[in-house]
Amino acid sequence: MLNTALTIILDEHRSMAAITHGLRFLVREMREKGTEPDSKLLWAMLYYIETFPQKLHHPKEEAYLFRRLKMRTHEADKAITEIEAQHRAGVAHVKALEMALGRYEAGAPGGREAFMTTAETFADELAMHMAMEENVIIPIAKQHLQPEDWIEIAQAFSENGDPRFGTEPDQEFRSLFSRIVNLAPPPIGVGPSRTTT
Repeated sequence: MLNTALTIILDEHRSMAAITHGLRFLVREMREKGTEPDSKLLWAMLYYIETFPQKLHHPKEEAYLFRRLKMRTHEADKAITEIEAQHRAGVAHVKALEMALGRYEAGAPGGREAFMTTAETFADELAMHMAMEENVIIPIAKQHLQPEDWIEIAQAFSENGDPRFGTEPDQEFRSLFSRIVNLAPPPIGVGPSRTTT
């Protein structure tokens, strides 16, 4: 069950990393080639970033992985406190990113540069957040959690729809992720290559 739980958690991290990688790629294209990014694609990415971590991934980490870890050891307490604070701050960071995109699309002075900077900062912060979980929390969890802990964590992360959120969220996010991949041009997705003005 340890492997099952960790595979799911890390797969979810990879999905979030794929979206932020796509965001970085679009910003790099804006900087280096002066392109205008696909608005629908950007808003889909932001919606995924806003809803998937906040509604599904982070609550399960806190309710299952972190709770069990606190029961077994105090070694991760400081890191857990910091990560939970990052989870709470993440809501405001996503809102700032959405506002920056809205201002850019509305033609606000300096809006393009502000959006690019905000997007890069957000992507960096999320990458550091996931790295802390993977390099600090998970090794401690592997050392201290018991088989019954991993069973509960694996069941929570593998259920198709956590009871706190109804029965559809996992499918909704899979569909949205698939839509983003299909909208995005190579190399970040499988959508049509396009020349942007």
